[in-house]
Amino acid sequence: MNRLAQGFLIAVEGLDGVGKTTLCENLIKILEKEGFSTLKTRQPGGTPIGSKIREILHKSTERPTYLAEYLLLAADRAQHMETVILPALESGTLVISDRMGDSSLAYQGYGRGLDKDFINQVNKKAMQGHVPDLTIYVRLEPSEALKRLESRGTAATAIEQESQAFFKRVAHGFETLYATPAPHLLTLDARKTPDILAKEAYLKIIELINTEKRCGSC
Repeated sequence: MNRLAQGFLIAVEGLDGVGKTTLCENLIKILEKEGFSTLKTRQPGGTPIGSKIREILHKSTERPTYLAEYLLLAADRAQHMETVILPALESGTLVISDRMGDSSLAYQGYGRGLDKDFINQVNKKAMQGHVPDLTIYVRLEPSEALKRLESRGTAATAIEQESQAFFKRVAHGFETLYATPAPHLLTLDARKTPDILAKEAYLKIIELINTEKRCGSC
């Protein structure tokens, strides 16, 4: 068993349709095989309350206003952080979350046009000042991401039904957020195979764990 001296939080970000969920699942398999204690979770929907919020956002016949949409996501984030992520980190678990605060900046800030400073302030409160130890940005052109969504053959969520112009704004948001290379940022090309993406992400995680001496008994 590889034990972390302290928990490690990973956020996987990107447009709908880029393969974030598959990457999270593949990473968990690799990390568990290597003996790490892991937790795969998501925003929204990582708690019972969050699941109800996700249902409202994705399937409700009444569409929330843009501000209400963001505040629901912020409520999900606050509950998720307090009841799931922080306890897991305190126990030395490696946590992988499919979306975190940056998604709200990209979708509700750049996509919807809400005030980004306001989103930053509320996100910081909801996350109790914590930031991911690693953010993995899975990058793909909006047109390609939409093609992938259409090919799934499943009912589209409210967000997935938005226009290509909306997704271009969101993509611009992610590109702006991650324009500057940083030690705690990994940008992946979603056109690569799922196995290659998982391997590249795994190597970055191990690099950071070793560099920051997070491993208690690896």
